Amino acid sequence: MTNTPDQSPLGKNSAYQTEYAPELLFPIPRQQKRDELGLAGTLPFFGVDIWNAYELSWLNMRGKPQVAIATFTVPADSPNIVESKSFKLYLNSFNQTRLANTDALLALLREDLSTAVGAPVHAALTLPEDFDKLKMGELDGLLLDRLDVEIDNYSPSPELLKANHEEAAVEETLVSHLLKSNCLVTGQPDWGSVQIRYVGPQIDQESLLRYLIGFREHNEFHEQCVERIFTDILRQCKPNKLAVYARYTRRGGLDINPWRANFSTAKPPNLRAARQ
Repeated sequence: MTNTPDQSPLGKNSAYQTEYAPELLFPIPRQQKRDELGLAGTLPFFGVDIWNAYELSWLNMRGKPQVAIATFTVPADSPNIVESKSFKLYLNSFNQTRLANTDALLALLREDLSTAVGAPVHAALTLPEDFDKLKMGELDGLLLDRLDVEIDNYSPSPELLKANHEEAAVEETLVSHLLKSNCLVTGQPDWGSVQIRYVGPQIDQESLLRYLIGFREHNEFHEQCVERIFTDILRQCKPNKLAVYARYTRRGGLDINPWRANFSTAKPPNLRAARQ
């Protein structure tokens, strides 16, 4: 039986288990939404979903609480995503769980999440003695939000996107902090910033900003929104190279930061933005 978003813990009262319960993780197949975008067979992108968990705690063998910030990197070609509330419930299940050391914790996290998404998941911990080494940073690029545009449409409209195919190709990085979508199940708002790097025909910036604002009343998970943005820009503007990276604000102690690209480039830095 295939899991669907409406079967997940989202929008439902949930008992918070405080002892290790990997069965709480709720995987959802990625392909359901990719079918809507006409993405079958070889994907037009590669990438990762970067999750940061700020509310991770467990007990040492003497019962003393431990805390850490965890970072998970999920490959975009994994068959499944993990629904975020189930992820939060799963992490909470460590609250009263005694573990010998951080290696034991990491082993469980990697095994359980890899099983859930159907591909190897990288997990890392930042312990309190290293909290001061964590850095913040904003997405770099030319700010689209400076443009004074009139908006009357708040659903994704790829036909808005246009590029100048008559001139020479350009290389640009564009950024907007006005990305907002809604949870696919509950309708609660998800806030984010998005960075678009491309090489190709120059994209009309006003049309791109209108398109991005068009997600404002759209119901879809973070990963799905980023793949929709990537696919729409690729099809409508036909850049030679394209990368889309979104940093979403946290909910329930978790933030999700999907990145998709179609050219050889380094994974973007996992720098927490001011709103996160």
